[in-house]
Amino acid sequence: MSGIAALWRRYCRNRAAVGGLLVLAVVVAAAVAGPALYDVDPFDMLGRPSTPPSDRFPLGTDVSGRDILAGLLHGARVSLLIGIAASLVATLVGLAVGACAGYFGGWLDAVLMRATDFFLTIPSFVLAVLIVAIFQPTVPTITLAIAIVSWPSVARLARAEFVAQQHREYVEACRAMGMGSAEIMIRQILPNALPPVVVIGSLTVATAILTEAGLSFLGLGDPNIISWGYMIGVGRTVLRTAWWMSAIPGVTIMVTVLAINLVGEGLNEALNPRMRRR
Repeated sequence: MSGIAALWRRYCRNRAAVGGLLVLAVVVAAAVAGPALYDVDPFDMLGRPSTPPSDRFPLGTDVSGRDILAGLLHGARVSLLIGIAASLVATLVGLAVGACAGYFGGWLDAVLMRATDFFLTIPSFVLAVLIVAIFQPTVPTITLAIAIVSWPSVARLARAEFVAQQHREYVEACRAMGMGSAEIMIRQILPNALPPVVVIGSLTVATAILTEAGLSFLGLGDPNIISWGYMIGVGRTVLRTAWWMSAIPGVTIMVTVLAINLVGEGLNEALNPRMRRR
């Protein structure tokens, strides 16, 4: 507990990171409790199309007369779910690939890193579009596509951390005691290599949210759900006359991504020993 308290104190030194955490907490709370408190189906056509914000519709309606506030609250669930799930999958895959490459080295390192380089040479968004276009655009497919384009950067970082740690004295002592490779990697090296991976994993959430928004904007989102990108895409046809349809979810994405980046920066300063000494 003392370690967590010390980590929290270091994190709180960055006021911008604390502000980002508060904003992110509000977004998460809106995603969790918002649809229950504002019980409106985002697909119901309740008013006239393109109605500006009013007492009945606090954020107005879209081109089909659907409540934008209801869509924003339900869309928060989808966008955050895809962002967190894609980031988690990408982090686990990248960590596994990078750990094996960095610890064992040799031909395995060469094969895994060449495969990583292959994915890095392909523009990530183009690859995500291709994957979603080939398969049915559902939430699992979109999540998997974003994870596939996100894991190489995690793998690169994890490999560098394991290469730096594997010849340390404590690792050599574990080998001398007869510990197996899996036990050394998981119980000894991983806790020391994990902090930068956690930071890049948190930043991957922001990238995943932006990628999902881009896919939905292009019409490659799940048509059965509301997401922030889908709402922007719906409003693009009337951008000059009803700007709020695209501006409101667009600003929401911007604020959420900025908050996640600030949280990631705060984690980096709290977990990185070099940053602590500044």
